[in-house]
Amino acid sequence: MTGIFNAEGKNIVCTVIEAGPCVVTQVKTKEKEGYDAVQLAFDDAKEKNTSSQMKGHFKKAGTTPKRKVVEFQFEDSKNLGDVISLDLFEEGEYVDVVGTSKGKGFQGVVKRHGFRGVGDATHGQHNRMRAPGSLGASSWPSRVFKGMRMAGRTGGSRVKIQNLEVVKILPEKNLLLVKGAVPGPKGGYLIIEK
Repeated sequence: MTGIFNAEGKNIVCTVIEAGPCVVTQVKTKEKEGYDAVQLAFDDAKEKNTSSQMKGHFKKAGTTPKRKVVEFQFEDSKNLGDVISLDLFEEGEYVDVVGTSKGKGFQGVVKRHGFRGVGDATHGQHNRMRAPGSLGASSWPSRVFKGMRMAGRTGGSRVKIQNLEVVKILPEKNLLLVKGAVPGPKGGYLIIEK
């Protein structure tokens, strides 16, 4: 994350995203696949780290192997091998950003769900400060209901942040600056939707 100053002199906190160039590696049509879409590929990969099936897929599109392949529904018709750049975006418009949140491993209920534990530690409580409390009823239903908030793995899930403003576009460096935070670690892959 970084910050830039707008015309009024306010500091706008924003995230810098490298968004392109993306290559069209497959064009899906209503006649053949039943819907219209394009498959875009981003970020060069080494030949040795690419499967032979994907090598053939990229060769057909006339491009080098890529790391990330994502499908989008496009209104305009695109051809195999077309390069899509930041021309799609305009400053001031709003986009949705999809990514995988940072994984935090196995966490207790306080960190995972915001439980507070037993409030007053002086009245007979000696080790219940971060405990979840009771889990359910007794003889009926004799089980714990699905969805009960308990300790477990946190993070590492698909997250969509909606309505982030495009603050600035740097087409010569393929950089897109959006206002606010986006999910995932530094260097993680994101999907930007209009």
